[in-house]
Amino acid sequence: MLSTFDVLAEPTRRRILDLLLERPRPVGELVERLGLTQPGTSKHLRVLREAGLVQVRQDAQRRWYELRPEPLTEIDQWLAPYRRLWSGSLDRLEQHLDREARGGPPER
Repeated sequence: MLSTFDVLAEPTRRRILDLLLERPRPVGELVERLGLTQPGTSKHLRVLREAGLVQVRQDAQRRWYELRPEPLTEIDQWLAPYRRLWSGSLDRLEQHLDREARGGPPER
């Protein structure tokens, strides 16, 4: 079984998740939006389903896919230290811009 990182390394699968973030979608709509063949789209959906990132429900003749965000926790935890790094850098930038707007001396 692929890790969440391996699954998300594929740009088409990330695009599928982006589409499903907006709302659940039937397979036909995903095929249309992605510009792939139905078998190609289905292969990506199978990988996402096996990784637990999406779930499918049958509604008459249509199969609807929807996002399952819980597996993304692994990615979120991995990003946490980087988020702190970005946050500190953005805080320093905001302070610098505030000083410039007030006409204060630049920080050394």
